[in-house]
Amino acid sequence: MRGLLAVEYSMTVDTLLSAVSAYDGGPQSVEEADLSDSAGRREAHLLGILLVIASALVFSLAGVLTKSIAADAWTIACWRGLLGGMLIALYVAWLGREKPLRETFRLGWRGWLLASVGSLASLAFIFAFKLTYIANVAVIYATVPFMAAGLAWWLLRESFQWRTTVAAVFSLLGVVFVVVGGLASGSIAGDIVALVMTLGCALYMVLIRVFRDTPVVLAGGVSGFLLSFVGWFVVDPLAVSQQDAVLLSLFGISFALAVVLWTEGTKLIPAAEAGLLGSAETPFAILLAWLRLAALPPLASFVGGGIVLAAVFAHAARDIALTRPSRRKV
Repeated sequence: MRGLLAVEYSMTVDTLLSAVSAYDGGPQSVEEADLSDSAGRREAHLLGILLVIASALVFSLAGVLTKSIAADAWTIACWRGLLGGMLIALYVAWLGREKPLRETFRLGWRGWLLASVGSLASLAFIFAFKLTYIANVAVIYATVPFMAAGLAWWLLRESFQWRTTVAAVFSLLGVVFVVVGGLASGSIAGDIVALVMTLGCALYMVLIRVFRDTPVVLAGGVSGFLLSFVGWFVVDPLAVSQQDAVLLSLFGISFALAVVLWTEGTKLIPAAEAGLLGSAETPFAILLAWLRLAALPPLASFVGGGIVLAAVFAHAARDIALTRPSRRKV
C-alpha cells in the first residue's frame, strides 16, 4: 500500500509540475499572460500545501514507533536511515531514469551540507523521543515555523510579518511551560534535545530554499545513509528482536515517504508556511501516543501544548485564507 502511494504521488507531482512549468497556452494579451502565470503559481502553491500536510501525517508515526522499539536510539537511527535511504535512492533513480546515473546522483557540497544537517536533526529527533514524552517532542517541534521564519529572514530576507511575531511569542511561552514541566518530571534532557532537533529542522528547511538547485530529496536519502554508516561503528544493529525488525522496517518506509513528500512540498511554498503546515503532525502524534501507549505527559505539557497549537494553527489558518484565490463572476 505504501509503495503504491509513493508511485501515485510521484506521478501526480510529475504531471502537475509539468503542467505548471511547461504551460504554453499562447496568451493573446498581457492580462491573459498575468492571469495564466498567477494560476500556475496558485496550483504549485496548493500542491506544496498538500504535500507538506501529507508528510506531517506520516511523520506523526515517529514517536509511537520509537517508543515501541526496544532497541536503543542509535540502532533505530541506523536501520531507519539504511532502509529509508535505500527507498529514497530508488525514488531518485526513477525520477532521473532518462538521465545518466552519474548526473542523477550528483550531490555537490551543498547537498552534502544538507545531508549532514539532516543527519544530526534526525539523530536528535530519535534521542528526544527516547528521553522525554512524545507530546513534549511534538509540541517543541511545532515551533519550527517560527525558527524557520527567523532564519529565512536572516538568510533570504523573507518578510517577517507582525502576526508571525505575535504567534512566535505565544509559541515561546508554550515551550516555557513544557520545559518547566520537564524539570519536575525529570525529562528536561529530552526537552533540550528536542529543542536542538527543532533548530536543526528549521535550518534544513531554510537551506532547501537557499540551495534551490540542490537535489534535496537525494540529500534526504544520503542523510539516512550517513546515520546508518556511523551507527555500525557505535552499536551492533543486527542484535534486534524479530518484533523490532518489523517495526524498524516500518519506520524506514515511513521515513522515506515523509522525506519525499516534505522536501518536494517545501520547494513550492515559503519556509515559514511549510513549517506551520508541517506542525499538523503535533496533535496526531499526541493522539497516537495516548491511543497506542497510554502515554500522558504532565499537566504543564498540556498547557504549553495548547498555547503552541493555538498560535500555530491560528497563524496557519490566516496564511491559508490569504492564499485562496478569489472567485470571479463570469
